[in-house]
Amino acid sequence: MMDLKDAYTSCEKVIAMHSKSFYKAFSLLPKEKRKAVWAVYTFCRTVDDIVDEGLNSKEELEQFKHDFNEFIEGVYDSENPMWVALAHVFENYEMDVEAFLGLITGQEMDLTINRYRTMEELLNYSYHVASTVGLMLLPILAPGKTAVLKEGAISLGYAMQITNILRDIGEDLEMGRIYLPEEIMHKYELDEDELRSGIVSPQFIAVWECLADEAEFHYKKAFETIQDYPLSSRVPVKGAALVYREILSTIRLKEYNVFSEKHYVPDKSKQAILACL
Repeated sequence: MMDLKDAYTSCEKVIAMHSKSFYKAFSLLPKEKRKAVWAVYTFCRTVDDIVDEGLNSKEELEQFKHDFNEFIEGVYDSENPMWVALAHVFENYEMDVEAFLGLITGQEMDLTINRYRTMEELLNYSYHVASTVGLMLLPILAPGKTAVLKEGAISLGYAMQITNILRDIGEDLEMGRIYLPEEIMHKYELDEDELRSGIVSPQFIAVWECLADEAEFHYKKAFETIQDYPLSSRVPVKGAALVYREILSTIRLKEYNVFSEKHYVPDKSKQAILACL
């Protein structure tokens, strides 16, 4: 069986490579919680990569779902660092199995749905691909407080996923996906051809800001219960949320050019945000 320390180190490398914002924020956690977050992140990243980069995503995702169900029964590849680390996490925390399965369902949606009609549909999708992550992390970040923090975690997932969508519009178009709800595009008279042209028109900005308002609403809702986290978790969670919310401001400063550029919060800005917590 793979050494547990090596397994966690492998998971840390995954989050350090793929999400500098989360890595920086959650590095503030106590050691054991921090390692557990690395393992959960690696699970999430693995599922995401199957859908976005897999050669046969549907079959690979089915296999992954089978592997997870086997894992729940105590059967897993003892040389795979993700499963080794995750087994240790499940032994030490009361993990929410349904949240893990919900994430897989969300990734399955990306294989069959590339257009959303309403905000309600988009929030359902966001729940499965993002809010579930918050529900996975709650038993680690706030043992015994999952019930009181559940709604806030769901809202934070909504907010972060909508932020992702607003940042990745150009990238998603290249993959044939449009996450901007049809009803909102229709309301502000933005048609698909104009969206695909990559023009930052007044109509596009109106649609973008409408979704940004939705994200801001959910950030605020998530912050309402942030004080209920233990102090050791409160700072990293709030830090991650504030850094992610700053992506919206960064995009505005770059005049909404989300078609040919992917926007990140500069390191100096991250440091300033985290220093104020």
